Amino acid sequence: MDEMLAQARPKLACRVNGNPFSGEIEPRTTLLDFLRDRLHLTGTKKGCNEGACGTCTVLIDGKRMNACLTLAIQCDGRDVTTIEGIGSPDALHPVQQAFIAHDALQCGYCTPGQILSAIACIAEGHATNADSVREWMSGNICRCSAYPQITAAVLDAAGRVGATDA
Repeated sequence: MDEMLAQARPKLACRVNGNPFSGEIEPRTTLLDFLRDRLHLTGTKKGCNEGACGTCTVLIDGKRMNACLTLAIQCDGRDVTTIEGIGSPDALHPVQQAFIAHDALQCGYCTPGQILSAIACIAEGHATNADSVREWMSGNICRCSAYPQITAAVLDAAGRVGATDA
């Protein structure tokens, strides 16, 4: 069986954080494992590994996806953005700035997924009020219960950037 898989390794060509990647990949590799193990982008965290917590949220062509439920090969020809692909230490993304300003993190484990989901929530036009933010961010669990701060941060960031800038 492993010999068949070795012979059937498809090629993956995608962009991760604006950088092109091209190479063979095992068909059953999840995007999460590809990012962490192959590209060493460890900002995307492994939480439940079942798509229930949102800790592994990344953006694929600007849409939020759970990297643990997405096969890497599904990203062929697509743009993948991880937490490492937004902002920099010298120029934080407005959502990162808002999370700091509103103390919207405690242990920080869920923060990368929360921030990427927030960027998508704003871009999708759902960051209009607290109820909408809570609903559209409900796929991202914070075990420390920083939900009021997260909601405030998303609303603040939405006020700073337009939907097309997120």
